[in-house]
Amino acid sequence: MTHSNEKMVRATGLLVIEAINSNPNGDPDRESDPRQRPDGRGEISPVSFKRKIRDLVEDKEGPVWNAVKDMFQPPLSPEKHYILESRGRDRKQVEEDMKNKSFVSKYWDARLFGNTFLEKEASTFIKTGVAQFALAVSLAPIEIERLTNTNKAGVQEGKDRGMAPMAYRIVPHAVYTMPFFINPTAAQKSGCTQRDVDLLLKLIPYAYTHSASYIRPMVGIRHAWYIEHKSPLGSCSDFELIAALTPKKKDRPNEPSLTWDDYEVPSELPASLKTKVASVRDLMADLG
Repeated sequence: MTHSNEKMVRATGLLVIEAINSNPNGDPDRESDPRQRPDGRGEISPVSFKRKIRDLVEDKEGPVWNAVKDMFQPPLSPEKHYILESRGRDRKQVEEDMKNKSFVSKYWDARLFGNTFLEKEASTFIKTGVAQFALAVSLAPIEIERLTNTNKAGVQEGKDRGMAPMAYRIVPHAVYTMPFFINPTAAQKSGCTQRDVDLLLKLIPYAYTHSASYIRPMVGIRHAWYIEHKSPLGSCSDFELIAALTPKKKDRPNEPSLTWDDYEVPSELPASLKTKVASVRDLMADLG
């Protein structure tokens, strides 16, 4: 692992995400159906994944933040890890932070993911983030199951029971891959440090387990590959690395999968690629 006092290098990542009887990312344009492409494959937006990471940092009383902050020396300071994209954001306070130059040091997600925020002077405050997550796409077409929710205690006044027709919309099984990248060039403008990146890497394994919900009880990261290149410029093709670590469906690739065993799952990079990079590791192994 690259330590916080070392020079930031380019990195390529790949999340392998499994969903079982869950809706990993609802589509508001389709009554919260699991997101699906025209070819039948499922999708998870990068915005939805980054929201989970942001929420873990924003919850300063939560177990994840309190465990992770002490893994750093010195421990992470809450004052340097506010979340710009918070649901209760005070726009006036953010504008004040821009004026007094405390913006960069204060908002961790802005340093890491970038931001688009309008300054009062009418210029656009746009920075491309160091960490960029791509759209996750399922490795096979998905099946969508729709069920009616029932409630013995009715929500409406005067009714002793209630029903929400077709409100429970889930994918029986699917495996998605979400590439992500660390770009050192963007750090020059966003103020992101290697310490900020290291925090992201420690949070990724907890993104789904600590954000589970009624409609998303069984979504988890099977592998979180993180590959550091040999230089800030990069030392190997991102596409080759991603292809080498992407699982393949064993048969009937155009039909939805039923279990994790339907896939051949790489356990390491081939030797021809491993020699081109500085290191490769699975962030999920850190949990052990």
